[in-house]
Amino acid sequence: MSAEIKTIAIATDGSENVMNAVEWGIGLAKANGAKVSALYVVPHTGVTLAMRGEMWSKALENHLKDEGEKATAYVVEAGKKAGLIVEPVIIDGKTPADGIVDFAKENDTNLIVMGTLGVTGLSHILLGSVAENVVRHAKRPVLVIP
Repeated sequence: MSAEIKTIAIATDGSENVMNAVEWGIGLAKANGAKVSALYVVPHTGVTLAMRGEMWSKALENHLKDEGEKATAYVVEAGKKAGLIVEPVIIDGKTPADGIVDFAKENDTNLIVMGTLGVTGLSHILLGSVAENVVRHAKRPVLVIP
């Protein structure tokens, strides 16, 4: 097992809570000379979209993709300030946890960095948090930052 970090995936949802994870990920990348990908997974909305109609679903899809572009742009800018090039990646058609885990596997990512965001209360019990699901299913190390 190697502790060498050559590639880091920083998962973001664009919220203020992720900023600390972005700082950690960028700092680790700079210290290790690692390549960075900024990941945003467009949340799967499935049944809700089908019930609302095509026009509404297209508007929501466009809004979520815009949010993803803003979220990854923040990570790109943080990387630029640290002298790093960050590749923005927007993943569609998967749950956030599956998108992150699959990306890390398919791209041989050495480390996934993410915040402790997720739903709370009853929704958390029923759905589980994104961070929990990534930790449980990823075959790569996951650094979860509060």
